[in-house]
Amino acid sequence: MKTLLKVLGITLVCLVLLLIVLRVTGLEPKERRPGLWLEGNLVTAPVTDWSFVEQYENDRVQTRTWYLIPHSVTTNFVVYNGQLYLTSSFAAGLPFPQGKSWTANVVRDPHVRLKFGNQLFDRTVSLVTDPTEKANVLQSRQQPDSNGSTMYLFRVLAE
Repeated sequence: MKTLLKVLGITLVCLVLLLIVLRVTGLEPKERRPGLWLEGNLVTAPVTDWSFVEQYENDRVQTRTWYLIPHSVTTNFVVYNGQLYLTSSFAAGLPFPQGKSWTANVVRDPHVRLKFGNQLFDRTVSLVTDPTEKANVLQSRQQPDSNGSTMYLFRVLAE
């Protein structure tokens, strides 16, 4: 029993030390690999026109997990009439929002941290449920939709 407690204690200490190291270094997502905390310069000024982010191929989104460790991913986005929308494509049969950790997190808690370049933006997002708005935004996209998949949009709300 003492040996088991020692092993559990050492494991717990190692996990805590690992989290501290990862908190300092950030461990940002890379391509399809998720990450933890996003690092950069926090922008607190309100953004009324998101057109400036169109220079970036994609963004990074940090969500809040139920177990209190941030989860970040690389996503695509669309800017439509100056408004920013995050996109998430779900293959046929993949349940929304549970099929992806970040969408499940956002549906549970809509507070996110966005990263473009080295700039961080703390914002709130909202699932787009209006079919007309969704169609207009998706029509403005330059890339074609994948066959058999469903696209979901999250509007970044004004702060």
